[in-house]
Amino acid sequence: MDKKLKNLIFVLNCGSSSIKFAILNPNNEKKYLSGVVECLFLSETYITWQFLGIKYKKKIGSNINHQEAVNFIIDQVLPQEKDIFKNLIGIGHRVVHGGTKIKKTTLIDNNIIQYIEDAVSFAPLHNPANLIGIKIMIEKYPSLAKKNVAVFDTSFYQDMPETSFLYAIPYNFYKEHGIRRYGAHGTSHNYVAHKTSIILNKKFSSLNIITCHLGNGASVSAICNGICVDTSMGLTPLEGLVMGTRSGDLDPSIIFFMNKQLNLNIDEIEMILNKKSGLLGLSGISSDFRYFEKNYNHKKHAKRSVDIFCHRLSKYISAYMSLMENRLDALIFTGGIGENVPLIRELTLSRLSLLGFNIDHELNLYTIRGKSGLISKSTSRSVFVIATDEELAIAQETSNIISRK
Repeated sequence: MDKKLKNLIFVLNCGSSSIKFAILNPNNEKKYLSGVVECLFLSETYITWQFLGIKYKKKIGSNINHQEAVNFIIDQVLPQEKDIFKNLIGIGHRVVHGGTKIKKTTLIDNNIIQYIEDAVSFAPLHNPANLIGIKIMIEKYPSLAKKNVAVFDTSFYQDMPETSFLYAIPYNFYKEHGIRRYGAHGTSHNYVAHKTSIILNKKFSSLNIITCHLGNGASVSAICNGICVDTSMGLTPLEGLVMGTRSGDLDPSIIFFMNKQLNLNIDEIEMILNKKSGLLGLSGISSDFRYFEKNYNHKKHAKRSVDIFCHRLSKYISAYMSLMENRLDALIFTGGIGENVPLIRELTLSRLSLLGFNIDHELNLYTIRGKSGLISKSTSRSVFVIATDEELAIAQETSNIISRK
């Protein structure tokens, strides 16, 4: 073990259906502990973690919620790493939505907690989970209570132009109520964008790329001259691509139809669109992409679901090409699905050959799985798989805020 442990950050990233956590040094990027709780609210919830090169896996139980999972991490995982944990200088939290009042990374106090609660309606699957993690860590570790930092996904999109973030509804809804497109997954999009600038040896301020963060939640961002000029998620993370349980784009009149013709109330409709739609709704079986990858060629509902997912994704990539000012440096795939499911990259790029994308099948299938690298042919526009590291990005942001304080 490193005898000079110092300046360590604990990162807690509470997602809608999983929780990632890590202890790392943001300066040398060394991870001492990393792990993930998967399949929250399902019949079998698992936790896997790695400490100093040794891997562990346990089944936590059934229908485990965020609070139970965070407490399990604290009670069962962190005590084993107490020598590292006592060297923490701060705790970083991913928060999806900052609402109308928070535009950048900030230390957490009671006002910030209230602002995050105020923004729950903008991210109903995420902000409540983020708040659970924040409140538990403040309570369990009072010596670090004033060194909890919130890193907001929406911060990355603050410079989007009005042409991208305004909806075509009466303008006063934006001015008086903050109804606009905010985006999400900003921490991931920002991280892989900076990684791309390093790979291409190109100044970030002149980088033109399209980034695809594909996981249970999925989004696409257009980054032109280092600034995000458009993104697929909107007021909430419900807009945009087909996702694990979220519908993505749909005709708003469907909501009226469900309410008036099917006699569903607003709460029921919200539940359906956020938690029972997407891949789960299309298949009627699962929201786990490992299932779809395994059954794509064998079960009709699996093929249908995947084809719709890729159809929507290719449409967004095509549309964002128009924002690149006649130059695209690269197309990026990241996130759990983007990094680990060659089938999605293959099917999506096959729809984009007219725009100059041609995949190298061998690189896509074998060399790159679970790694970072180029997957396009030499005659193609550049396409990269780049592993995201939201925990590192959050740790670096957290360290900067604490050091500045």
